[in-house]
Amino acid sequence: MSLTPTPFTAALSGVFSGLTWPLIWPFFQGPAALGSLWLMLGTVVLVALPAHAFVLGFKRRQMVGAEMTDSALLVRVGAWLACAAIAAVLVSMIRGAS
Repeated sequence: MSLTPTPFTAALSGVFSGLTWPLIWPFFQGPAALGSLWLMLGTVVLVALPAHAFVLGFKRRQMVGAEMTDSALLVRVGAWLACAAIAAVLVSMIRGAS
């Protein structure tokens, strides 16, 4: 199965990362948890893997000629960051209100 990353999949990935990361963050606070394996594993599973799969994709595109930037990639990264930030802020606000 080949997955083609789009701004929509990038946005969904950002929402997933933004919703899950603030929920598990309290489990990683404290001096003993700063360098823990669980923190690294949580970051890879909840942030890096979805971002790589749904923002970058697994196929490498060859750059040709004077093409210095991939504008579609920049759009996907922006969608991912914006949706992750919005979701994280909303989760934090909801958790702070209750």
